[in-house]
Amino acid sequence: MGSNNKKNEEKNPFVMGSDQGGGKFALIGLIIGAVILIYFSFMSFRGTNEISYNEFLGYVNNENGRLLTDIRAPLIINEDGKITGRVLRHDGEKPEIFTTRIPPIWDGGDLYKKLQDNNIIYKSEESQNSMITMILVNVLPIILMVMLLIFMTRQMQGGAGGTMNFGRSRARKYDSKDKVTFDDVAGVNEAKTELQEVIEFLKDKERFTRIGAKIPKGVLLVGPPGTGKTLLARAVAGESGVPFFYTSGSDFLEMFVGVGASRVRDLFETGRKNAPCILFIDELDAVGRTRGAGYGGGHDEREQTLNQLLVEMDGFDPSTGVILIAATNRPDVLDQALLRPGRFDRQVVVDNPDMAGREAIFGIHLKKIKTSKNVSVSKLARATPGFSGADIANMVNEAALFAARQNKKKVTNADLEEARDKITMGIARRSRIIPEKDKRLTAYHEAGHTIVNMNVENSDPLHKVSIVPRGMALGITSMLPQEDEYHLSKSRILDQICVFMGGRVAEELTFGAAEICTGASNDIQRATEMARKMVTEWGMTDTLGPIAYGQKEEPIFIGKEIAHHKDYSEETAQTIDEEVKKIVTAQYDRARSILTENADKLKKLAEELTLKETMDAEEVYVLLGVEPQQDLANFRIADEAQNVSGDSDDDSEDEVKTDKV
Repeated sequence: MGSNNKKNEEKNPFVMGSDQGGGKFALIGLIIGAVILIYFSFMSFRGTNEISYNEFLGYVNNENGRLLTDIRAPLIINEDGKITGRVLRHDGEKPEIFTTRIPPIWDGGDLYKKLQDNNIIYKSEESQNSMITMILVNVLPIILMVMLLIFMTRQMQGGAGGTMNFGRSRARKYDSKDKVTFDDVAGVNEAKTELQEVIEFLKDKERFTRIGAKIPKGVLLVGPPGTGKTLLARAVAGESGVPFFYTSGSDFLEMFVGVGASRVRDLFETGRKNAPCILFIDELDAVGRTRGAGYGGGHDEREQTLNQLLVEMDGFDPSTGVILIAATNRPDVLDQALLRPGRFDRQVVVDNPDMAGREAIFGIHLKKIKTSKNVSVSKLARATPGFSGADIANMVNEAALFAARQNKKKVTNADLEEARDKITMGIARRSRIIPEKDKRLTAYHEAGHTIVNMNVENSDPLHKVSIVPRGMALGITSMLPQEDEYHLSKSRILDQICVFMGGRVAEELTFGAAEICTGASNDIQRATEMARKMVTEWGMTDTLGPIAYGQKEEPIFIGKEIAHHKDYSEETAQTIDEEVKKIVTAQYDRARSILTENADKLKKLAEELTLKETMDAEEVYVLLGVEPQQDLANFRIADEAQNVSGDSDDDSEDEVKTDKV
């Protein structure tokens, strides 16, 4: 294995070296052969003029021109009858190179006599190009075709090794000096406990087997994207100390029938040979989708691969020490045969972290960068509800990029604040030129959201309001919850719908019904969606009662539902529409009442927002003279006392403040 492959292994801990050198050499040889063929063909024909033998005799007799010969450049007569020489035409200025051939039947001494009589220097030689010509014409095309076939074969099998190894598994062995351990994973303590049991079984399986316990055959990691499922698998590899083979669900699928099933067999055979070991399949839904999907329930290559996976999981003995771990963020589309006991009989939920989990994750990522003294992970955790582990890692990296862009020595709270706003609201597009009329309309729209939000009891506290375009929006009113939430009450949902309606109501009260614009389309869509769920899913209306209407919509072609079917009558559908309209209209009128009573505050905030463009919660409360909805000191990332440039900090690395929640 070459040094380049070893370097690649160090960069990617899941990748072993692959034998792709043969394919590269085949391609290089193909190119060289083509160049040689073109070169000789070009050398054979460049600058030559094929003439008739009679015309050549005219040159010999000085009738059509004069032959140019001397000791260094004589006329060449090959044994195969080919003649090559130079001639100066009577009407030409430069000598020309010509070739001709002696006819098969000729008087052998007449030509040489004419050459001697005209003092033409000639030279007879054997044909030296016959062998080269034979190789180029007969052998080289065969060599090129063989090399091309080898190259195509290696490309189709993805550098798997020997010839025609289509059915070999593409699993790579985890082998890295920089191993990930459970200390590098935070926010998923329950999942770590479940997987720790698997590791202990692999290290000391007799402790479990002597009382008759059996370790699960398969462990399925389930959770939203970015929660750390693959990172957990890498941590298992680092903690277990046994061989760890990694592959993806899409690696089993191929255009050739039967290849996927063969790769599944080879994967489990590899596991048995290296037992005790762990096999990890990422993105299992790529190969484990429900069978019979699509029109007619056709049997395709993916289903054949899934069938082989089911057979292998049901057949191998876990006492051999082979543990299968898989990860997916779409457990709803998996075939039920995969999830039954005896296959993936343990499902580990890896969910978004809570506040304590986010604090631990921030602590891990902030240790990797230089941070200011007054960065507090507890404030960061409170200010980022709903963030996944990947979101937190991205936020810390974005903050580091902001600091580097401004030539700061360390990452400050202001950088972290800007990074959070970029992730939640989008990057600020300050270069966009907004007409004054549209700017003022946006200011009143966002001020309407803000005023309504401050006058309802169950909405999220205000964080920031801005009319600087971010993402696809011309303005943003940002509200963040004070703590993690797991339930939504009816009063809270109604208050959210009321806040959604605040923007449109502010436009109507200020500019008139004829001047309302399309800016409230997203607000209306979200309010209508929440109202419909209140009626059809959550049973929050007295008219229809606590009954769910309509089957839950599923993605098509997964073997469950081809389309969404209504399980209620047309009369009930009409009642649902009426109830949805009643909820949204009532909150619209409620928002109108709030803004009418606070018309002076609406105007004051909108005009100030037009000038400043961005205001945080504290500035809004001070401007309007009202009490804050929350403890701003615990919620704000950036403190006023902080030096934004970070120049006051020394160059030493400061410990991140770890305030406990």
